[in-house]
Amino acid sequence: MSDRTAPPGSDAARRAPEKEPARRSLTERLQDTMSNAAQEHRASAATGSSRGRRASRTPGRQPRRARLRLTRIDPWSVMKTSFLLSVAFGVVTFVAIFMVWSVLGAAGVWDSINSAVASIVEGDSGNSTFDVTDYVGMSRVLGFTLLVSVLDVILLTAIATLTAFLYNLAAALLGGIEVTLAEDEK
Repeated sequence: MSDRTAPPGSDAARRAPEKEPARRSLTERLQDTMSNAAQEHRASAATGSSRGRRASRTPGRQPRRARLRLTRIDPWSVMKTSFLLSVAFGVVTFVAIFMVWSVLGAAGVWDSINSAVASIVEGDSGNSTFDVTDYVGMSRVLGFTLLVSVLDVILLTAIATLTAFLYNLAAALLGGIEVTLAEDEK
């Protein structure tokens, strides 16, 4: 049966306009495309109505498996993600050091260290000018922590991005990491 003699609903009749796209106007092609998209949407909605629930399998049927290969990691995505995670790690580190130093100060650890050093160095005279907070005070420790956090952000972001580039090179040569995904057995 030729395309011209095919019934209007057959596959051959649907393929005929595709062979002669110059004869159809733009509005006709747009209407056909929209109607095809609507039909596909209705068909997928009808079959996908049970997607919200877990599909029940018949006993004895094996779970479906898919073997995938990770062949490329986008370095830009890795850089953005590692930057945000390292900034979060730096903030957590800064807050944790602040909390520890505040608790140590409130517990009187610095005063007891000062008195212990004074008793060792000067004996019973008690005229010591030593103060441990001059060396490990909160401002010095938090400044050092901030410096280390900034360096960590820069280094971790650079190392993660470089690792993504190196993985892409290795995956181009060796094929990447192969992963097998399977359905739940329930």
